[in-house]
Amino acid sequence: MQRLLTSARQLLPAAQGAAGLAELQRAGGLLSARAFSSEPDSHDDFKPQVKAAAAGSVEAVIEEDISSHDVFLYMKGVPQAPMCGFSNMACAILNLYGVDYGSRNVLADPEVREGVKKFTAWPTIPQIFIKGEFIGGSDILHEMHQKGELKKALEGVKQAEE
Repeated sequence: MQRLLTSARQLLPAAQGAAGLAELQRAGGLLSARAFSSEPDSHDDFKPQVKAAAAGSVEAVIEEDISSHDVFLYMKGVPQAPMCGFSNMACAILNLYGVDYGSRNVLADPEVREGVKKFTAWPTIPQIFIKGEFIGGSDILHEMHQKGELKKALEGVKQAEE
């Protein structure tokens, strides 16, 4: 045990240097730099599971989403389980009006997440579209709700089925 502690004390200064990891590996293979997801014998559960949109089709996906729904929400999570407070607030406001709306979880597709930000020149998520027009984020939606403007914007929009 004493010998192990002495060896560890001798290696500690090497580990604190710029090439610390390499020094520790050369000193006896104490650490492994194995990249689990790239190993050929790795189980599929440990490999990346994100299915990205095909190159060039992100804008087409966004346009299809917006054109096929009167109200569309790009959000973190899904309406039944929002993954951030702002997405939750956007869902709560839309649910309050009882409108039918489509949504896309941007956390499931990083290309769509960045693509929608470029499409609208708006840096944050969630993003709300009503009748094909970009409205803004949850703060704008909330402000419209408070001023009574959202009710007018949602006139004629299909109501959600219960």
